[in-house]
Amino acid sequence: MSSPREALIVGAGPVGCLAALALAKRGWRVSLYEGRPDPRLASSKAAARARSINLAISHRGLCAINAIDPKAAQSFLQAVVPMRGRMIHHSSGNLDSQLYDRDGQCINSIDRGLLNESLLEEALNSENVNVHFMHKLQYVDFDARVTTFRDLNVMKTFSTVRRQMMRVVRMNYQQEYLSDEYIELKLPAGQDSQGNPIFLLDPNHLHIWPRHSFMLIALPNQDKTFTCTLFAPRSELDRLTSPESILSWFKLHFPDAVTLMGEKALLHDFTSNPRSPLICTKSKPYHYLDRAILLGDAAHSMVPFYGQGLNCGLEDVRVLDLMLQQMAVDPTTVVPRQNVDEALARALNLYSENRHEDLVAICDLAMNNYIEMRHLVTSPLFLFKKALDNLLYSLSSRRNMGFESFNEQLSRVWFEGEPRGWVPLYTMVTFRPDISYATAKNKVARQSRVLLILGWTGTMVVGTRNSHEARTKKA
Repeated sequence: MSSPREALIVGAGPVGCLAALALAKRGWRVSLYEGRPDPRLASSKAAARARSINLAISHRGLCAINAIDPKAAQSFLQAVVPMRGRMIHHSSGNLDSQLYDRDGQCINSIDRGLLNESLLEEALNSENVNVHFMHKLQYVDFDARVTTFRDLNVMKTFSTVRRQMMRVVRMNYQQEYLSDEYIELKLPAGQDSQGNPIFLLDPNHLHIWPRHSFMLIALPNQDKTFTCTLFAPRSELDRLTSPESILSWFKLHFPDAVTLMGEKALLHDFTSNPRSPLICTKSKPYHYLDRAILLGDAAHSMVPFYGQGLNCGLEDVRVLDLMLQQMAVDPTTVVPRQNVDEALARALNLYSENRHEDLVAICDLAMNNYIEMRHLVTSPLFLFKKALDNLLYSLSSRRNMGFESFNEQLSRVWFEGEPRGWVPLYTMVTFRPDISYATAKNKVARQSRVLLILGWTGTMVVGTRNSHEARTKKA
């Protein structure tokens, strides 16, 4: 029997580690390269805390991990804090809880570093996986199957593999920077009467301070702290140049958050932590022959406002794994260096052709959700539509199920078809991993037209009734 071929993965983030696990379980020898230091080092953890938005892992991500490593999926659930809805902090100081789901399903807050370390440990436990830190990809000759790395101390944020692929593939590529940036802040734990740490906010909500053109969010951590992230236009942040202007601005817009964070800690985080850009990228195709494929952020970085960047990347791995199985790709097949493994090439092409519409859909949905989070969640019209959305859902659709109920079918098929009945967009994206992003986007477009008609009908009925009452009083 021939020895297994080698698969080289560039990037040891959560998606790269899960891809390494998936290929190793299919019999490949995997070399995993990462330009940054080992994330388990104390210095790496300190650097990550300064600019890492907490991750919200939902049914899609959990089902993807379960399809590759069921044990890992169950262990992650022990490290998350469940969030059952949004807690809106109004300018008036009032709080408004908006549940995500009628059946109490939740998304899960997890520290990015903790998730990455756990998946990395799972990969390292495989005898088929070798990991190389501080190795930056310099050059790839895809046809000769030759790669060049070098040791380094700084890691660039853009995909080197994608840039190298553009030399040999006619790739459509789009990159868009938002005018907004983000800064990470910290809300500490409190103490009870015995000195034990406690949450200062409800831990089972994602907290949002929507202020029309900007917002602050807070996600809970298991150590009773909250990771807070300020999203605001670059022009707004540019005006905050002194301690006085920073504190004055925060007290004006987020007075309750300032009280909980503490002025000294807020100033330290705001002036010490980096201002990071928000970027969306789209590309196609994602592969070159049987030589390379792009997954995760290298293929589709998106803004974080739907909490699907991680979930989508993990789902990439699950979908690709099924396609490799469907095309009967065998890692022990002997393929001369200059030849093409036709089965593998078909699998990668299948991925490019079938995954692209989904990835464009979720990038667009994430961008649209920013407007909802920073502004629309306080709108009476939004709340009316949400209530009507949920009413139609309760009248026409089955009750939701936990992610475990999807595991068996999603280990066999990419996705199911369009669901029956009425299903809210958030539910389809977050709690229905059997529905593709593109299907969800197309279905909600039709549902939105129905909501619009119902809204206009309601307006006309109210208007007619008011007109009739006015004529009656006049008579």
